[in-house]
Amino acid sequence: MVTPDAKRKAVAHACEAHGVSQRRACHALNIDRSTVRYASSRPDDAPLREAMKAVASERRRFGYRRVHVMLDRMGIVMNQKKLRRLYREEKLQVRRRGGRKRALGTRRPMLVPDRANARWSLDFVSDAFTDGRRFRVLAVIDDYTRECLALIADTSLSGARVVRELDAVIAWRGRPATIVSDNGTELTSMAILRWCQQTGVDWHYIAPGKPMQNAFVESFNGSFRDECLNDTLFSTLVEARSAIRSWKEDYNRQRPHSALGNCTPAEFALKSTLEKQAA
Repeated sequence: MVTPDAKRKAVAHACEAHGVSQRRACHALNIDRSTVRYASSRPDDAPLREAMKAVASERRRFGYRRVHVMLDRMGIVMNQKKLRRLYREEKLQVRRRGGRKRALGTRRPMLVPDRANARWSLDFVSDAFTDGRRFRVLAVIDDYTRECLALIADTSLSGARVVRELDAVIAWRGRPATIVSDNGTELTSMAILRWCQQTGVDWHYIAPGKPMQNAFVESFNGSFRDECLNDTLFSTLVEARSAIRSWKEDYNRQRPHSALGNCTPAEFALKSTLEKQAA
């Protein structure tokens, strides 16, 4: 259906483009001349439009119905149909629902760490109990010394829980300069974003689908799964935590690491500390 306003615009265009009179333009377009000559007696409603646009700008997820409620609360009373008309004339619309806000971190190329606490890596490993229930393990390692700083096993590990465990490690280990992780939901949560802002730790996210950008912890996960998870059956969370705690102690203090010249991570960390003190 062609609106009266569109008809008036068509006649005006015909008059201007072809130099014909209004009467001839109306005859050619089959439009009644009274439609063209009609002058609206409606007020321009400028104050109402400005108030409506102000509310719509502040409440971007509000449609015209809720904007009407807000205006009514402000003492601006009008018919909802009129508001809808003004809402459409101003070309207002509800902002599309966006995705969840995530912590962004950085994606710049990473340097090889040259000291302890220069960079930590985080990742999750999943396994199952004998009855089929799943549990997860949060692994935190120091990329320089290859020490396993934490192996936290639980049936659920939220972003807030990750923050608490990081704070617990920092309490005895000190704060890292950088943390590297993938883009998992827990690690891109608002809890992580707030924690980074509060602590000043630089959080680096690897590119999606590129696990080798987090190669240190991925290598650790392979050893952890091969030597602990795949070698042991767990009936309860208590059993899993006990076995994982023992393996972590053995990994840090007894197991030789080929990338460290067959030193254990604890030996390498001590050796590095003594060398820096001597220098």
